[in-house]
Amino acid sequence: MIEIYICDDEDAIRQQIQTALERKILAENYDMKVVCSAASAQKLLDAAKDGRQGIYFLDVDLKDREWDGFRLGQQLRRRDPYGTLVYITGYGELAWRTFQYHLEAFDYIVKEPERVGPSAARCLEEINMRLLEQRRNPVQTLTLRTGEVVRHIPLDSILFFETASAAHHVLLHTQGGRIDFLGSLNELEEQLGEGFIRTHRAYLVAADKIEAVDLKHNKLWAGGRECLLSRSGKAKLRRKAEGNQ
Repeated sequence: MIEIYICDDEDAIRQQIQTALERKILAENYDMKVVCSAASAQKLLDAAKDGRQGIYFLDVDLKDREWDGFRLGQQLRRRDPYGTLVYITGYGELAWRTFQYHLEAFDYIVKEPERVGPSAARCLEEINMRLLEQRRNPVQTLTLRTGEVVRHIPLDSILFFETASAAHHVLLHTQGGRIDFLGSLNELEEQLGEGFIRTHRAYLVAADKIEAVDLKHNKLWAGGRECLLSRSGKAKLRRKAEGNQ
């Protein structure tokens, strides 16, 4: 079941949104539930569960010294990278600020009393359609954080990972460039499984991106880029090749 959270400090608006969502869920038999309808950001954060793919309807202009909707969305993104953010705003021109905060908002609902409920219901219908499509055609991704930005990298775009010069940092190489992030090759190797080969203590390479191997000089190439190859890496390559025969 997908959990839905609402945060708006205007009681009437919040109640309209909750009622519209609950009626839509009941009418369409969605596998969803409104589990929190809060006037404060802190109450929503206390209720939200880390790592769950939730849906969040957030007021932009919360009357709170510490929080506005964008800062709240930023905190939720850290805890729920795959969650869906929908912003409720009285000012349509504020939508651009989601880019300032490196947020991916699904939609914006303008605070008009007679329209906010129906708009929320239509938005939920679109979210449900997108989620169903994702289940039919899943795209495997690696989620990582660089600074305050959460990125979702398709696995089929990754060439290899390489240990960086900075401690506890990893370089992710794709055909379009590279990304430096906090991580560990050991953890990545365990997480990503058989599609990636630890060819050297400093390299984890996508098996299907390996183009050429030079056993004599302990090198291989992925996406036209050179990687190192150790003795244990050669043994892994041989086992992989034998398993594909």
